[in-house]
Amino acid sequence: MSSAAWSPPARISGASYAAVAVTMAHYKAADSKREQFRRYLEKSGVLDTLTKVLVALYEEPEKPTSALDFLKHHLGAATPENPEIELLRLELAEMKEKYEASVEENKKLKAKLAQYEPPQEEKRAE
Repeated sequence: MSSAAWSPPARISGASYAAVAVTMAHYKAADSKREQFRRYLEKSGVLDTLTKVLVALYEEPEKPTSALDFLKHHLGAATPENPEIELLRLELAEMKEKYEASVEENKKLKAKLAQYEPPQEEKRAE
């Protein structure tokens, strides 16, 4: 060990300066892309949603055995509906209405038919 204190070089060569400048520009570009991506996540609501789900996991009195399954379940509930699913739900509701109308019509037709048919007991006597 020498007793002399460390001192920086007196001059930075042109090549060293260029290397430092390129390295700094690379870090600035990476930071800029990272910041753009962060803003994108923030605008789209991803950060808020993730924060809410993680807070829910943190506040869970009994921690689930699989934190990943907890996240999947809660994120799935938080996502907007797929348009195709919504169309299927509307179609299902429409089909239920048609079914109910058919059941009601069937009851009315059976009652009407019963007026014109003799009771079962009279048929057997013939």
